[in-house]
Amino acid sequence: MEFLRLIHNVRFDTPLGILLSNPLVAASLVLFVWSLAPAIKGTVGRGFLIWLRVTWAAFLLPAVTGVLLALGGEKVASATDAGKGLTRYGLPVDPSRNWEHWMYVAFVLGSLYLIEILITERLTPRRIGLRFLPLVTFFMYGCAFMIGRVAVFPGSTPGT
Repeated sequence: MEFLRLIHNVRFDTPLGILLSNPLVAASLVLFVWSLAPAIKGTVGRGFLIWLRVTWAAFLLPAVTGVLLALGGEKVASATDAGKGLTRYGLPVDPSRNWEHWMYVAFVLGSLYLIEILITERLTPRRIGLRFLPLVTFFMYGCAFMIGRVAVFPGSTPGT
């Protein structure tokens, strides 16, 4: 279990703080910036596809370990009481954050799948679909950011 927690809780200590807090957030931000070129050019380069696969890996590794931890009875840190009604970060416990954490994980999964659909012309013609690529990748970055934020900070109703 400790090994799964170690993999799941990989964090970057950067001057930008929570904006680039973990590998998924960093990979999503790079993917968003990179998605501007295919949206303008109308074609997807090989480098973008490789980085998309890296983003999938940055998502799946903590997602799979998170599922395994959840099956073992664990909850997100902001929903876990470490003693005296506080989390391990010294903030009030908010059990509702556990479901919110899973909601943002589902949004990132859906976004990654939608990106795959837009690139492969399954939903719309490629030229039209690629115009939506920056919007979807920016949404995914926001959800990845919120995954980390929800895991640490309590919501507006701690203790409920």
